[in-house]
Amino acid sequence: MPGHADIAIIGGSGVYDASMLDNVKEVEIDTPFGKPSDAITIGSFGEIDVAFLPRHGKGHRISPSRLNSRANILALKKLGVGKIISASAVGSLKLELKPLDIVIPDQVFDRTRMRASTFFEEGIVVHTGFADPFCPETSAMLVDITKKLGYTVHSGGTYVCMEGPQFSTRAESRVYQSLRFDIIGMTALPEAKLAREAEICYSMIATVTDYDVWHEEDVNIETVIAYVVKNEEAVRNIIKEAVPGISLERKCVCASALAGAILTPPEMIPEETKNKLEDLIGKYLQ
Repeated sequence: MPGHADIAIIGGSGVYDASMLDNVKEVEIDTPFGKPSDAITIGSFGEIDVAFLPRHGKGHRISPSRLNSRANILALKKLGVGKIISASAVGSLKLELKPLDIVIPDQVFDRTRMRASTFFEEGIVVHTGFADPFCPETSAMLVDITKKLGYTVHSGGTYVCMEGPQFSTRAESRVYQSLRFDIIGMTALPEAKLAREAEICYSMIATVTDYDVWHEEDVNIETVIAYVVKNEEAVRNIIKEAVPGISLERKCVCASALAGAILTPPEMIPEETKNKLEDLIGKYLQ
């Protein structure tokens, strides 16, 4: 095994600050679902081992619809990761959620249509509970830390995940508003679903960059990037404060999400599928 990590950070290249880590190295990991977006940087922060994964690859070269999220999540599982903090830029669907504000969402609504969103195919059926898609314990800690650092933070909210890579039409944006969604982005799913299937806690730091196109101003990439850059320091500061405060003990539903969820009897699961999913279901087939 190329290394170990207790906690993983997933996000864009600007979020990472490897200088906060000791004993840093990059590791290449292969999975039965292919390779993750890029090499994973791992290092130690005090007593905690941390992994950094650039979601879109270095240089932001992979479109949201083309992300190999199954490989990304399984690679982190192979490293031993128990908790993931995802950093994501989002648009706001409410006036009170202003650019540069931070949202720690507690719900997600799926509007994607082109993405593989489960590990469990090829002769196995698993119905994983997903009522609360973000880890409540880790999310609550992120809210407290963000408040402590003096940033404007909103606790809870629904993230509507669109397919992209285009931004919304005005009609779509207004419908999302009418449904009382809070923020919109392109990357929370299937990450959150796959993390739950991998029994990894998953929480998100969502940084608001714009008001989407329901507002008077059109969304353009120059504006989005400008606010992303401004949000980078806040996200780095939150992560630096959060990592030493994260308990590696897990009492939440995330840690045992597959218990009772595998419907296919072990003897009916193809051996090839068992081998492919060993890191996920091995302990339940013994």
